[in-house]
Amino acid sequence: MRPLEGLLVLDFSQFLAAPSAALRLADLGARVIKIERPEVGDLCRQLYISNLELEGDSTLFHSINRNKESFAANLKDARDLATVKTLVKQADVLIHNFRPGVMERIGLTFEDAKALNPKLVYAVVTGYGQEGPWREKPGQDLLAQSYSGLAWLSGNADQGPVPMGLAIADMFAGAHLVQGILACLVRRGVSGQGGFVEVSLMESILDYQFEVLTTYLNDGGKLPVRSKVNNAHAYLGAPYGIYETKEGFLSLAMGDVVKLGELLGLDLSAYADSKTWFSQRDEIKGLLKEHLKKESAAYWLSRLEPADYWCAEVYSWDRLFEHEGFKALNMVQTVDLPSGAKLETLRCPIRIDGEILFANKAAPKIGEDNERILAEMELLQ
Repeated sequence: MRPLEGLLVLDFSQFLAAPSAALRLADLGARVIKIERPEVGDLCRQLYISNLELEGDSTLFHSINRNKESFAANLKDARDLATVKTLVKQADVLIHNFRPGVMERIGLTFEDAKALNPKLVYAVVTGYGQEGPWREKPGQDLLAQSYSGLAWLSGNADQGPVPMGLAIADMFAGAHLVQGILACLVRRGVSGQGGFVEVSLMESILDYQFEVLTTYLNDGGKLPVRSKVNNAHAYLGAPYGIYETKEGFLSLAMGDVVKLGELLGLDLSAYADSKTWFSQRDEIKGLLKEHLKKESAAYWLSRLEPADYWCAEVYSWDRLFEHEGFKALNMVQTVDLPSGAKLETLRCPIRIDGEILFANKAAPKIGEDNERILAEMELLQ
């Protein structure tokens, strides 16, 4: 039995952040019913990050909405809304990511839902919170990254702002939403009280930076300074970064610079004072950059790894997927599509009692579960 079996989650959300939270709850055993607009559905169905399409929907949609059911309902229609409210009475969790004001117009705010179901955990993702001058701005990942200052941490000092190559604000907001939901479910188990969980892309992406923002707040407001050479962390000294070699790329993490030099056959004894590893990091990195090009990544690893110096070769996905270390994790699962086609995707990263949580149920078609759900509710005519 998975930990959340027996719980019913209503997922009113679209795109990535909130649907990814509902996905994680489904992976942990909850029954998740996706509430979608008839015919249109979740806009993510037609949001493509490649040219791949499966049974009329994007692979992005399939990856985020597997293991869910779909109930199509027009929330502006009184009859459909009444049916959805009946579902709300039975639900344990309700998730949405509508802009502020939308649920007020529909009549499904937290207070409305609480009146229907006092034990409900009501969870919301917004772009920038429910108040303040950013309240109405579109909650989109790149925009949140841009406002948050995150883009000034990646890339070298001579570059402009560099965003992360993933929708990281969305993904962290989804993870934070799951944490809040589970906390309220635990509280409900003790007191019987439901709860109202709120996260925003902005707060999540700020929390993601808590280490470096703490430094900023306690260091007289000094802005981060990226390294001019192979920057990988604006607040860490040499050798931290990724270096090109004669063949392949090598990442070097934290470690004694003088010891590193000895292992590589490079004299770095002038930098014995650890304070210079930051104050003179560009100079040190410049020396490493030129020296490491003399041999392959595999050669340098053969010298560094036996000495337990923190390093790694930089893999592309094709090399990663062929490595025994990746295979041992058993991360890939196959989802069965109604047509008989197969979708390969990643599994839930959480293990419970040593068990890997696979789920091969495909993302649903719009409204494909309406008849069955209505029958369960004894509302089917």
